[in-house]
Amino acid sequence: MSLDISGILGAVRREVTVRDHDGRPARVLVATRVYPTSPDDLWDALTDPERIPRWFLPVSGDFRVGGHFAFEGNASGDITTCEPPTHLAVTWGMHGQVSWVDVTLAPEGAGTRLRLEHVAHVPEDMWDQFGPGAVGVGWEGALLGLDQYLGPGTPTVDPTTAAAWMATDEGKSFMRTASLLWRDAHVASGEDPSTATACASRVAAFYTGEDSPGGS
Repeated sequence: MSLDISGILGAVRREVTVRDHDGRPARVLVATRVYPTSPDDLWDALTDPERIPRWFLPVSGDFRVGGHFAFEGNASGDITTCEPPTHLAVTWGMHGQVSWVDVTLAPEGAGTRLRLEHVAHVPEDMWDQFGPGAVGVGWEGALLGLDQYLGPGTPTVDPTTAAAWMATDEGKSFMRTASLLWRDAHVASGEDPSTATACASRVAAFYTGEDSPGGS
């Protein structure tokens, strides 16, 4: 598939901050963008287990507050808040670490603004190596899937096809550009530009399977 990479990535606003969570500092990454649909439809796309696989991954679980969910081959967690059609919060367990994801929806113009906040106690050595890419860049594929699914014709995004696309030149360009945009958010948070750039290079190399300049 051929995509308007700059347009899709440019529609997202990215922020990086730090705040106390559970008594210790946590990294907070925020991605915000407007989708061309109603709050009710976007909420349904985000929470209906029959629709989620059309833009992300197959999911199973007990879909109620206190229930547990699991994405096939990916993250799992518990549903902590569910207030349709505006607020969803879950724990997010992956690679032996638990973090917190909070999603809010609000009408904006003819569409709906999605704000995704991911709060994580990222190990310092991991943050020093990858910066916000340790958490943020992984969300770009989900935001892209929603973009394609909610676009004209609402096509189903097949996970296998999407994964294969990520290995193409266009897919690698998408991840490199996303890494640079999270670098910009990293710099805006106060990080030294050269440090942020080095982190972004390592993130891009991780997702594309290519060596970063100067190695890892």
